[in-house]
Amino acid sequence: MIKNLIRYFKGVYFIKALVVALAMVIPVLISIYFFDSFKIGFSIALGAIFCAPSDISGSLKHKFFGIVASIFLTFVVTLLIGSFTSYFVLIPLLIILVFSISYLSVFSFRASLISFAGLISLVLALAPHSIEISVFEHSLLIALGGIWYLFLTTLTELVLPKLQVDYLFVQLIEKTAEFVKIRGKLLVDTENRTALLEENFKLQVDINELHETIREVVLEKRFSLVFSNRTRRQQLIFSKIIEIYELAISNTVDYDKFDALFKEHQEKVDEFKLLIFEVSKRLNHISKVILKEEKLTFHNNFKILLKKIQNHIEIYKVTVGLPESREGVIFLLNYKAYQEKQIGNLMDIFRVLDNYSKNDKIRAIKDAEQFLTPQDYDLKKLKANFSLKSPIFRHSLRLTLTMLIGLMIGFAIDMQQPYWILLTIVVIMRPSYGLTKERTKHRVLGTLIGATVGVGIVFLTQNPIIYGLISVSSLIIGFSLVKQNYRNGAAFITLYVIFIYALMNPNILTVIKFRVFDTLIGSLLAYVANYFFWPAWEAKNIKEFFLNSIEGFSKLLIQIDLFYHKKGEVPTEYALARKEAFLQVGNLNAAYQRLAQEPKSKQENIVIFYELMTIFNTYLSSLSSLGMYIRTNETGKVPKQFEIYIKHILFQLNKAIAILNNAETTANLDSEELTMATKNYEDYFHNLSALRDAEIKKGLPISKEMRSQLHETQLISEQVRWLLSLSESLVKNIKKV
Repeated sequence: MIKNLIRYFKGVYFIKALVVALAMVIPVLISIYFFDSFKIGFSIALGAIFCAPSDISGSLKHKFFGIVASIFLTFVVTLLIGSFTSYFVLIPLLIILVFSISYLSVFSFRASLISFAGLISLVLALAPHSIEISVFEHSLLIALGGIWYLFLTTLTELVLPKLQVDYLFVQLIEKTAEFVKIRGKLLVDTENRTALLEENFKLQVDINELHETIREVVLEKRFSLVFSNRTRRQQLIFSKIIEIYELAISNTVDYDKFDALFKEHQEKVDEFKLLIFEVSKRLNHISKVILKEEKLTFHNNFKILLKKIQNHIEIYKVTVGLPESREGVIFLLNYKAYQEKQIGNLMDIFRVLDNYSKNDKIRAIKDAEQFLTPQDYDLKKLKANFSLKSPIFRHSLRLTLTMLIGLMIGFAIDMQQPYWILLTIVVIMRPSYGLTKERTKHRVLGTLIGATVGVGIVFLTQNPIIYGLISVSSLIIGFSLVKQNYRNGAAFITLYVIFIYALMNPNILTVIKFRVFDTLIGSLLAYVANYFFWPAWEAKNIKEFFLNSIEGFSKLLIQIDLFYHKKGEVPTEYALARKEAFLQVGNLNAAYQRLAQEPKSKQENIVIFYELMTIFNTYLSSLSSLGMYIRTNETGKVPKQFEIYIKHILFQLNKAIAILNNAETTANLDSEELTMATKNYEDYFHNLSALRDAEIKKGLPISKEMRSQLHETQLISEQVRWLLSLSESLVKNIKKV
């Protein structure tokens, strides 16, 4: 409990919330002290809070331009809305601005947060305005508040340069550790594999998002020599974590075959589980070292665990006997080799951490800047998405109509603060139904909890000093929790709003009542609108994610094929293709999760989609496993049968793409050559096995060359057969939808 509290106070979300609180409180206090009024300070505080959403994890450059864009947008919106009082002008202006601002989300996630800042400023510009300062002065003060926040957040970044990166690494390492642990559970937990695989799907989404953010932070070019050395060390740690993640995915297992092979030898599987759990445990230790919660120690239990596994393999070989045990032995030896590579990656991270401040000779990642996902702000995207086919276009229409309805309801029933309804709509409504539903539920619960606690405090005391302390502390806690626990964050933000108004309005119970009513109305409108107004059901949009994933598979398979022939150093093109394949499958997993949150009546083909999800993730594992083996082992001359398999796999992938594009052809490849390739692979392996059996009879130990040929033939032939089978299953299932 105490450790969790310490981690919370040291965390990036708490520090950011503290910056937001300072950015709001300091101008208000200065305004009261020097001008005997909080109005000037309040306008500056609004400017600061408008810019806070666009301050997300990423490079300082992207943060800077994101906040500057928020400053400009909020200034313009506040000035425009405040300059018109006639509803004949204001309503059309409102329609144009809400649609245009929300439509900016087509560019990127950061752009969506800039859009959110603009929408919040638009709503609050509709609030009753103080006559002490003009609309133009109010708008300028809001821009000043944004500049003030930009100064504070930049200063924080310079004073605490490690804070963001360390926190991102800790998140990534802990999620990777959990991912690795689940892979261990999958070996033994035969009854809960479906649930465990779904957990892995969710983790892959989070891990891919963290990969993208960390790439932006640590893979960009640096000009400071000292900082560059530290960045190179971060890059090396990052590359090793990605390697661990890829290895965990690469350990693809045909569980039916696996269970059949080792049904009577469960103790062999249990030893692997213990080894994988130990890898996960050491990863969690690394995360604690980065946060300075533990000192770096490396208790090398791995040698003992690996020795036990080797002994079990020898016992299995003797118990089952050759040649019957050969397939199982090769599988266990290959699986052991993968775990040894995991341990090697862990050791590399330990070495980098141990020499974090000493070693300035670590080589940076080759062509690191190419791994950054470019920020695409091409204006052509606006035109391309200007259609009902675009989820963002639909969301913009939906949000515009819902806010108009909310505004009319607020004035019709004479609410105390009708703009609170609009504020709730802006905060809750998202392009997807599932996320809107979740936020609606958490927002309502959070508001009710906050209101209940607020009423209790009001009955206990009416001291304005206590109200002030509660509002400031609630602001900090609320902002620090809103991303991690939206319900609790909403509860504290409700407390903050209640007691801020309590300092201005003595009738606090009325404030609480209207706050709850407005939240309920806004939440209901957001929820209903997402269901009835131009809904973007995921079942209709998931086709694009299928396409992107299959194209990613094709590009990676081509790179694996090229590398198998050329060998040598892994080219940048290979690494980029691998990154793209992982990223696209992660996006597909996220789309499926959104689909699973939608109403049952809208989950068209959900059973087939789940089957496809399993195939896509298994495909990525198998493809990664093939590439990993070829990259990390000495391989011989590429056999002709491998080329035939690759040709047929790519044909099936292209066929799946054609079906998704409604351009299916009737062309087929020669099936006889595939049959012959399969026979050649089997004959070659059987000949090697027979040769080895003859050597055993003569008492000859296995040579390095023989072991390498057996492993290469067995693993690669099995993977390409599996990939072809998965490709055919892809085509078959895609045809159904």
